[in-house]
Amino acid sequence: MIRISSRLVDGAVVADIDCADKNGLLEQLAALAAQNYGVDSSTAHEGLLERERLGPTGFGGGTAIPHCKVEGLEAPTGVFVRLARAIDYGAVDDEPVDLAFALFSPINDGAAHLKALAEVSRMFRDEASCAQLRGASDASALFALLSPIEERNAA
Repeated sequence: MIRISSRLVDGAVVADIDCADKNGLLEQLAALAAQNYGVDSSTAHEGLLERERLGPTGFGGGTAIPHCKVEGLEAPTGVFVRLARAIDYGAVDDEPVDLAFALFSPINDGAAHLKALAEVSRMFRDEASCAQLRGASDASALFALLSPIEERNAA
């Protein structure tokens, strides 16, 4: 079973979105963060782009973990998307990306941000988890896979 402890809300999990390229994906991730967590979309997008300039966050195996720190958050939050078709992302293995989990953390957050990154990377390293995410029927099924049981029951 997949479980991500970073704050993740139903609207921040989207299935089968269309993106032409990496920048389009990062824009959509930032927009979803703005809609669901109240961060500034352009600031979040710029933060993701700035992090990509340090090195691509394409994790391998068709997955990416774009991440940055932004103002206005109290804890790490996540946005997960499954793309309708994989895009070139410049991943470490040169494989196109179809699963992305964007992590947005508070500006002064170090330990929780690193813990959340490690958790997402463990999930993406697990082939069975990726297969479940790719095989989920819709966004609700994806959210059920990614959310701790107590959060789903509270929703």
